[in-house]
Amino acid sequence: MSSLRIFRSLAEAAAGFSPSAVTIGNFDGVHTGHSELMRRTVAISARLQAKPSALTFHPHPTTIVAPERAPRLLTTPDERCALMASEGIRQVLILPFNEAISVLTPVQFFQNVLIGILGARALVVGDNFHFGKGQSGRISDLRALAAQFGIEVDIAPLLTCRGVRVSSSEIRRLLATGHVSQANRMLGRPYAIAGSIVRGEGRGSRETVPTLNLETSSLDDSTVALPAPGVYVTRTEDLDADSHWNSITNVGFRPTFDGRHLTIETFLLADLTAPAPRRIRVEFLRRLRPERRFDSSAELRAQILADVAISRAFFRRLARFTPSLMSRRRPR
Repeated sequence: MSSLRIFRSLAEAAAGFSPSAVTIGNFDGVHTGHSELMRRTVAISARLQAKPSALTFHPHPTTIVAPERAPRLLTTPDERCALMASEGIRQVLILPFNEAISVLTPVQFFQNVLIGILGARALVVGDNFHFGKGQSGRISDLRALAAQFGIEVDIAPLLTCRGVRVSSSEIRRLLATGHVSQANRMLGRPYAIAGSIVRGEGRGSRETVPTLNLETSSLDDSTVALPAPGVYVTRTEDLDADSHWNSITNVGFRPTFDGRHLTIETFLLADLTAPAPRRIRVEFLRRLRPERRFDSSAELRAQILADVAISRAFFRRLARFTPSLMSRRRPR
């Protein structure tokens, strides 16, 4: 992200954000609808000789105004920034959403933040955009305010995927029900989870198959979106080396072994030819089956080998028909 400048407060933005063409949103997941907003922003910024910019929020505004409805997040702020940079955005304000920001009226937000600090020459938003206290500002209010200040406004229609509106909330729903393929279509890339490798209990090496175990203490809470428990076809990348593998991954609680804590265990479909990775990124491509309890470790091992055979066939088809399908927009 060397070409991307990140501002983390209004005070920082006051010192160099202007002049800008700004797209505004939470942008969690940076899905295909968000990508369209950013492409429009980049095009307008070139015409107006402004900086292609994004304004996003952290924490998610719902955690302040309605914490009981706060969503599990698809991306961290830094992952969001990396994805936005890949779309041509060159500066991002990650605005800390707090009580002071939440009570700004639409007029105050427009005048004080968008004009006064960001120096916006153009604004790009989706046609469901709301702003200001209680989300009371509507598109009509935005147009009226922009006309007063001579600011260009571009309203992008919402995208649909197979008849369903593309949104971060819909992607979360799809992941929570195990429909990762549909979620990936809306994202425009595979959903992924990254983290450090930790030692397991050794049952895989002794009783079933050896796995790489993701550290889950930072994932097993209400803030991170996880696929539903089950077994998935995945791709695994070593974050510290230029290595990646086809794989299968189990997300769940290991009911066969009376597990009580979340585990994310990945079995590589090729032998390691180098030291085991310390940090990996796992992309979820397709759900094979729900997690279930087996009567013995031998029965579980037989099922894993059957899952491996199905996964190998999946990757053979993928290589034959869509060799570059899963290669876009990996955040770094």
